[in-house]
Amino acid sequence: MGKWAVTENIPEHLAPFIVKQDPALYTPIDHASWRYILRVSRAFFAHSAHKKYLNGLEETGISIDRIPLVSEIDECLRRFGWRAVAVSGFIPPAAFMEFQSLGILPVACDMRSLDHLAYTPAPDIVHEAAGHAPIIADPEYADYLRNYGEVSRKAISSDKDLLVYEAIRNLSEVKENPHSTWAEVQAAQTRLDQAVAAVDFLSEAALLARMNWWTVEYGLVGTMDNPKIYGAGLLSSVGESFHCLRDQVQKTPFSIDCIETDYDITRPQPQLFVTPDFASLTRVLEEFAQTMAFRRGGRAGLEKALQAKTPTTAVLDSGIQVGGLLAEFLGDQAGAPCYLSFRGPTQLAYRDHQLDGHGANYHREGFGSPVGKLKGLGKSPAALTEQDLLALGFSPGKMARLEFESGVVVVGILEGFVRKEGLLLVLVFNSCTVTLGERILFRPEWGTYDMACGSEVISVFGGTPDRGAYLRETGGLTQKPAFQKTNLTPENRELNGHYQRVRELRELAQREPSKLSIVKAGLSEVHVRLNAQHPDDWLLRLELLELNRTLNLMAPWEEPVRNELTQLSKRSPQTQELIARGTQILSLSV
Repeated sequence: MGKWAVTENIPEHLAPFIVKQDPALYTPIDHASWRYILRVSRAFFAHSAHKKYLNGLEETGISIDRIPLVSEIDECLRRFGWRAVAVSGFIPPAAFMEFQSLGILPVACDMRSLDHLAYTPAPDIVHEAAGHAPIIADPEYADYLRNYGEVSRKAISSDKDLLVYEAIRNLSEVKENPHSTWAEVQAAQTRLDQAVAAVDFLSEAALLARMNWWTVEYGLVGTMDNPKIYGAGLLSSVGESFHCLRDQVQKTPFSIDCIETDYDITRPQPQLFVTPDFASLTRVLEEFAQTMAFRRGGRAGLEKALQAKTPTTAVLDSGIQVGGLLAEFLGDQAGAPCYLSFRGPTQLAYRDHQLDGHGANYHREGFGSPVGKLKGLGKSPAALTEQDLLALGFSPGKMARLEFESGVVVVGILEGFVRKEGLLLVLVFNSCTVTLGERILFRPEWGTYDMACGSEVISVFGGTPDRGAYLRETGGLTQKPAFQKTNLTPENRELNGHYQRVRELRELAQREPSKLSIVKAGLSEVHVRLNAQHPDDWLLRLELLELNRTLNLMAPWEEPVRNELTQLSKRSPQTQELIARGTQILSLSV
């Protein structure tokens, strides 16, 4: 299977984002955190989430008692025509959406820390597995996800978008890192503020990101009077989900207007959008797609590409794709594009596959080509037959001329061509001069002139057509694989040992009920050690209380544990809420 054995049928440029999930890196605290979140979530979302959520947990292999394996989720999702792969934390939005367009859910296999149990801005397995996966079991929602991924993969992003993404990723990781100082958090926040302030226009990708935020991440579904949660950001947030349905959070009917509303990834959202059903998501997505450059093409599409200052692809009506950094386009008297100029590495492709010999390494200094119909013939150069070329004077070693209706003139010796499915895609000239009026667009001393054949630009989309080949030839293909993080530190190693002991005692009680006296003694010992060594930990005290009640141990430390939790609740409103919800679940289960 090779180096990337886990990347079955996955494009090579996406493979390096995939990691090998290592269950051994999850700590006992991680599993206890997962268990707490899932227990609280099941109780709350039973009446506040979309009806598919609870069944979806089972259908996608999500267990309450332990952090799931992505391979198990993958096996379950295959029944719905989807797959899952493990990734580590943030991956670029374009990569995430390309996975999604292929029907693959990237699951961040890192686990949030106990300090960020209620919510973390960094992607983690709670968000992906317990948030995204269950609703994929709904076929209409799954269709929307895949369609959104495909549309988003075509979106044009700007150079400023990339800076904002990097700043968001940095801030999230700094906030999640328990060793980060206040100064480091402030510096990361300042970096994000500066990146956002530098954005001078909203790209297609930025507008689609807003739609994604208000649907896939923070969407509500149903009636305005009784909306239900389906967004993964809410389903994975023990804190925000508990409050989002209250009147203090504004509810707005979902429409294409959601792209006019910005969001802050680091704070609770003051408003949410309610869709009547999942089919409406696809209708609104299609409404927006009709405005995008990949559907419109032409001058409007090329202007978006110029403004973005990122690699984009222009598709001509012959099917040839020219991908790279658009530097300029010239228009004819009617304003229609008649000449395209790309700066730096440029790729020629057909049906998203790079043409042999026409990669970014070969066209590393740029690429230019006329677009339009030939003067006197009234047809595209792509439609020329070999007889047409001979009639125009093109024979071995002989100079000849092509003149376009726009006034662009190509004079040179035709040395070869590329033809696909009956259409000319590329004409190759030596000793070539290209002009438009008095402007010289190409000189013979610049080398071989490769001309893309087509009469109009029918589509412009973000990125290059054959992304793997382009990145490989430009050195942008990630070679170093990502890695899964762990929350185990020298400082919490001892506390993890206590969590592990409680887990072992719970399993012993389930396996051998006759040994409850051993379980009771073991839990008593843990309580003593907690008071001596870890007076600030609240989650393990909740687990002690749960086991004492559910196993009917009648341990003498139940009242002291309750008092300790009461004192810990005073540390912050968030801690108070987490403890209150945990004790509420305990009373319900008993």
